[in-house]
Amino acid sequence: MIAETGLALLWLAGALAALQLLLGAIGLRWQRDDLIAAVRPIAVVQAVLASLAFALLIYLFVTVDLSVALVAANDHSAKPLLYKFAGSWGNHEGSMLMWVTILAIGGGAVALLERRLENRTLIATLSAQAAIGLGFYAFLLFASNPFARLDPAPPEGQGLNPLLQDPGLAFHPPTLYLGYVGLSIAFSFAVGALVTRDVGPAFARAMRPWVLGAWVMLTLGITAGSYWAYYELGWGGWWFWDPVENASLMPWLAATALLHSVTVLATRDGLRAWTVMLAVVAFSMSMVGTFLVRSGILTSVHAFAVDPRRGSFILALLAIYIGGALALFALRVGTVREGSRFDAVSREGALIINNLLLSAILGIVLVGTLYPLMAEAMTGEKISVGAPYFNSAAGPLALILMAALSAGPLLRWRRDELRSLAGRLALPALITAGALAAVIALAPGIRILPLLGLVFAAGLAAASVAPLWRRNLRHAPLFVWGMVIAHLGVAVSAAGMASESAFTKERLVAARIGESFDVGPYRVRFDAVAPVAGPNWTAVQGTLTATRGTTSFALQPEARSFWAPPAQTNESAIRTALDGQLYVVLGNPDETGRWQLRLWWKPMVTLIWAGGAMIAIGGALAMLGHLLRDWRGARRKEAWA
Repeated sequence: MIAETGLALLWLAGALAALQLLLGAIGLRWQRDDLIAAVRPIAVVQAVLASLAFALLIYLFVTVDLSVALVAANDHSAKPLLYKFAGSWGNHEGSMLMWVTILAIGGGAVALLERRLENRTLIATLSAQAAIGLGFYAFLLFASNPFARLDPAPPEGQGLNPLLQDPGLAFHPPTLYLGYVGLSIAFSFAVGALVTRDVGPAFARAMRPWVLGAWVMLTLGITAGSYWAYYELGWGGWWFWDPVENASLMPWLAATALLHSVTVLATRDGLRAWTVMLAVVAFSMSMVGTFLVRSGILTSVHAFAVDPRRGSFILALLAIYIGGALALFALRVGTVREGSRFDAVSREGALIINNLLLSAILGIVLVGTLYPLMAEAMTGEKISVGAPYFNSAAGPLALILMAALSAGPLLRWRRDELRSLAGRLALPALITAGALAAVIALAPGIRILPLLGLVFAAGLAAASVAPLWRRNLRHAPLFVWGMVIAHLGVAVSAAGMASESAFTKERLVAARIGESFDVGPYRVRFDAVAPVAGPNWTAVQGTLTATRGTTSFALQPEARSFWAPPAQTNESAIRTALDGQLYVVLGNPDETGRWQLRLWWKPMVTLIWAGGAMIAIGGALAMLGHLLRDWRGARRKEAWA
């Protein structure tokens, strides 16, 4: 009865979403306060029911109930407990149930916690959130039932994709989904403000924590997913421009632009139309990502669904939500007042440049992701758009963005002068020039894009800490610290990307036992191979000894064979040092007894993920700082009332 109970809870949650939408719409239209008053508690109860349904699905996976079709297709009794638990969302139906659960929890949290927004705008927001949830409930109940029974039950399950049998599965999808759902709430806020013609600073202050939270979660999810793919797939790269990787990057780019725009609206009453439009675009990109992953049009390690009918359902939802929001924006944009004016040379002006550059990069990634799919649909020919396009098209814009990011925080609000700005940028410019001279002297053959990446990263690092100059650091607002750390994280990550691109050393060898090879600063000796076994796999494990100076250590890459389901994977061996990583992958033997080995030395590559972590920490500090300031402001108002 567990599966039937979960399905019943899902039906009830969907019915409450419909009721929430209906009462909110009728209450706003006919000014029925009694109906409006019911919307908040319904949103909370809906969140509880969806959470219980998802908890029951997790229970079915942990107990390996093979009478449930989803469990039989994605679980196995020999699988470790962590992967039984995380495997509940490592599939199409389970991931969609997690999506709608987080969506419902987000709506319930808005209903419980939001007190700053005008009540009519809040009800319109909750109604918009219910409309989004209703579509996904319908998708689950009519096209992707996670609780469908299987009769007769098989004696054993098929198991989880071996590439997903990693601790990253427990962290990467939930953080990404929290980011996507945070953007859905920002979208609902924008729709609610358009419906009630309430686009202003109060609306932006209410929306800002959700945008910041979504952006932090997306940053963590993308960073963790990048490192997971880096060590799990054995390709030696940290980003592959896979269409589904791009599907998570595009919402992040839009959310970054939205974050800066909503801050201007909340604090300076500017960029009103920009903020609403970017909220729609950010959620649109998360819906595009959902369509790509679950439509069946992509074959990827990230892609779950292979049924085009499900893709048609999601495409219809995308058209309804985004088309409706754009139509509403077109109808109501004339009612969105201009807001406060500012000069071109101002922090607001720099943020507009920032938004334009982010939007341009987003457009480049979107075209490069969708063009091969559209070309194949029209001509039947497969076209590949890979790293050369993305790097050459987006790389120069990213460098310009770093320059704008250096200058933006040093500009004054409303109005500034170029002469004053030049004085503030003198030290970062001097450090940039010094970095240019140092890189050219130490790495004379470096390519132009990595060269500029390193140089601009040095200048951005110096400019990032400039807002703290001449401040009492103990009294600097928390959101200022957040901005500094996030921008510094961009510089750190960019330096890691440029270093990895410019200085990586790779060797592909066919090695016999006892042979040694040089890669970067290391001498690596191939010592032995031996069979090993895990809970649901066997492997051939290589043992290598790496030496650098007087320091030696062992590396043990594996070539694994899973039996549930049958699959071959490579488990890389990675040794991290302060100045980079040694990365080794064991391949197959040839007929002469030699083993294929791939070895990389990747200088400063860990800066990529350290910078990502810093960006997320900075965003979290900024969110906390704004919440504390708003709370203190509310307390002062109460004291004066």
